[in-house]
Amino acid sequence: MTAPKTPSTAEELRGAGLRVTAARVALLETVRHGDHLDVEAIASGVRDRVGHISLQAVYEALHALTAAGLVRRIEPAGSPARFEGRVGDNHHHLVCRSCGVVTDVDCAVGEAPCLAASDDHGFSIDEAEVIYWGLCLDCSTARSS
Repeated sequence: MTAPKTPSTAEELRGAGLRVTAARVALLETVRHGDHLDVEAIASGVRDRVGHISLQAVYEALHALTAAGLVRRIEPAGSPARFEGRVGDNHHHLVCRSCGVVTDVDCAVGEAPCLAASDDHGFSIDEAEVIYWGLCLDCSTARSS
């Protein structure tokens, strides 16, 4: 018995109804191997893999990948949009107020995926976005030294 084959990046793009291009493959792989990257860091990673790509092309590809559910966009207050490859599990984020590092954290305590609002105001809620703010271990250690 063989283990199920993990789809390639190109197969994932096709499965999402997107045209497969070298830039999209490089972009999706850059996001997935990065850590909450901003657009500039993604563009740099894509350029390292495929050569020149315009910032506009990066924005357009990110929009398409986000709409297709292959990439998640987060926007911590006061920070540029960041992108990650962890999608579909409704996890949350920790953001350091000092250095800006962003870290994943699993769903808040309660019924997963944290969809029980105290008052839903008639909405049919399908997602929750929580951002915890504070100091990361490095920054809090540096402040106490």
